Amino acid sequence: MTAAVHMKIFLAAILVFTPLASHAHKVLYIADGDSLTLQAGRKRIKLRLAGIDAPEIKQAFGQQARQSLYQLCWGKDASYDAKAVDQFGRTVATLRCDGIDIGRAQVERGMAWAAARAGSGSDLKMLETAARATRAGLWSDPNPVAPWRFRHGTNAGAACHTGPRGGRYQWINGRKIYGC
Repeated sequence: MTAAVHMKIFLAAILVFTPLASHAHKVLYIADGDSLTLQAGRKRIKLRLAGIDAPEIKQAFGQQARQSLYQLCWGKDASYDAKAVDQFGRTVATLRCDGIDIGRAQVERGMAWAAARAGSGSDLKMLETAARATRAGLWSDPNPVAPWRFRHGTNAGAACHTGPRGGRYQWINGRKIYGC
């Protein structure tokens, strides 16, 4: 056979097997509203959804956010696009279950915040604004606590101080936590 025939066979094989490989991931465990474990062949991959931050399990709406992620992904074909690895060794990625962008869906449902570093004009921030306006999910709470504040123990009862250059902070467990 000629090189051209070999190339055609090779390309046909790639086209046949690529869709199977990209959708061969099975969801094994859902930790909370923005992290889960996938089975990819023989490997287990811990994923953290990129661009969003969902309530912690012990936080208000934490269980609902986890249940929402379960409804979106459990038993469905999952594929991901890795962006980075976080300090806990999890792969930070965009995730699609049956073709649905899960980060976007969680924000639309009011089960997660758009990441703080997302610009005000980003799609996720606009979806968060729409969810707030309709009081969807966690936005039905009159005073929702952002997960990054919850993790640092920041609460509404702690005194808020203003520094000499206008920065606002609280003292929580002997640590200065900015943003109150």
